[in-house]
Amino acid sequence: IHYNVLIYLLFYFIDIFPKAQNVTWSSLNFKTILMWSPKPTNHSYTVEFSQVGQDRERTPHCIRTMATECDLTAGLKNLKAYYSADILSEPMQGISSDLVEFPHVSSEKYSPYYDTAIGRPVFKIEVSSDKRKTTLHVADIPTSLFNEDKKRLNIQDVFGDTLQYKITYRKAKSTGKVKRFFKNKCILLFSKDAIN
Repeated sequence: IHYNVLIYLLFYFIDIFPKAQNVTWSSLNFKTILMWSPKPTNHSYTVEFSQVGQDRERTPHCIRTMATECDLTAGLKNLKAYYSADILSEPMQGISSDLVEFPHVSSEKYSPYYDTAIGRPVFKIEVSSDKRKTTLHVADIPTSLFNEDKKRLNIQDVFGDTLQYKITYRKAKSTGKVKRFFKNKCILLFSKDAIN
């Protein structure tokens, strides 16, 4: 009988605090959001995260939250490290429970440096007055990261010399496209070249 009671309580609490589903990382220009479903009704979610193999941390705005996403940008300080996160299903704020361990689900591993998507850069084209040369000026892409002095970092600050720009263009009166890679933000093209 005791065994049956334990099984009943287990399924009771799983029903009251259902596990999160469809856990995914979404990151653009190092703004990193952990997302999941479904939207809670009579429970809440708490997010715990850590570098792989390290102690877990919590961020204040994702403790017993009714949201289905958590901005972890500021917490992932080691950009090249891999992180994992757990989403715990817990009672709503102000409600207690006798459960020692709440239902939870783990995310896949994620690294800001290797997994964030980089947005499309803004650029302008400058043609010299004699029309002999065309220069492409690429603007720095801002990120959601800040240094110790609270200065916003751009993509160049993060990737340094490893950052490259892929330029696709075609020469005038030619149907063939040319792809070239540049490290500079000021890219010189010849006047006979036309950017797509």
